[in-house]
Amino acid sequence: MMTKPRIVVIGSLNMDIVVETSRFPRVGETLTGEQVHFIPGGKGANQAVAAARLGGQTTMIGFVGDDMFGHSLIESLQQDAIHTSFVRKVKGKATGIASIILAESDNQIVVIPGANDHFSPEHLHELEAVIAEHDIVLVQLEIPLETAAAACEIGKKAGKTVILNPAPARPLPQSMLSCVDYITPNRLELATLTGLNTSGDGLQTAMEALLDMGPRCIVTTLGEEGSAYLRKGETLRKVPAFRVPVVDTTGAGDAYNGGLAYALGAGSELEEAVAFACKVSAIAVTKLGAQAGMPTSAELDFKGSPGYFLISCFFRIPDGPVNPTS
Repeated sequence: MMTKPRIVVIGSLNMDIVVETSRFPRVGETLTGEQVHFIPGGKGANQAVAAARLGGQTTMIGFVGDDMFGHSLIESLQQDAIHTSFVRKVKGKATGIASIILAESDNQIVVIPGANDHFSPEHLHELEAVIAEHDIVLVQLEIPLETAAAACEIGKKAGKTVILNPAPARPLPQSMLSCVDYITPNRLELATLTGLNTSGDGLQTAMEALLDMGPRCIVTTLGEEGSAYLRKGETLRKVPAFRVPVVDTTGAGDAYNGGLAYALGAGSELEEAVAFACKVSAIAVTKLGAQAGMPTSAELDFKGSPGYFLISCFFRIPDGPVNPTS
């Protein structure tokens, strides 16, 4: 991969407030936690950091509040040489927050969108020329659906490669899906998008049904089976993953999507790009924090064991495989 891809990420920016404790509190119970961390996050920002650290020329488009967290998130992106001129500060609004509890090898997450909910399609239409300067348009669903749809439509109109990470999962209009080149659901998100059973032999049926809705290609993460991808007129293919010691899986899926966007933008064939994304995600979960865990290109030469699966990033285990899902 010799080309340095130009990637524009259109999505959310949040401050992750991560509390570590020995177990989850019961309803009405107060526990004493072990540690608290304030970590830059948000699916959009996480994926921008992932792409930038791999070497992509990355631009972030999104909204933050005009508060301490908003300033901190922008400064954090700038440290990774991400272009932030199009991150707008919304006066009088709070920056988005994700409250995350880590306990019992698992996590619980509550997201408060804040300024992300004020990100409008009109703002994107003002930036059509900026978006058109990039090779890859990478979009998620932590911003208003109409804005995410506009991002896909603008990218398609400009003839760019559009990647949609459909998380958090929700049904999507066909008009939006028809603008997508690569969609990256996990198994649960695939079921939400299609309304079909995705276990066993139902996987291919569901992926084919989603293809019929408009995307050119589907890349799905599948637990112990690793990742699978399907393009129209081709057979379903699978790519193995890597076994690594797991510290924090919060940003595993974002690392995966950033890695996939970088590899595709750099000219990789799809199978190589999916394997590359698996490797990026595997390294990311060996560190605490979504953005802090995003690897650089120099870190990709690691000794994980291929052929294992990547377990859902909604789970946190001390040593084992990890599935990049969100």
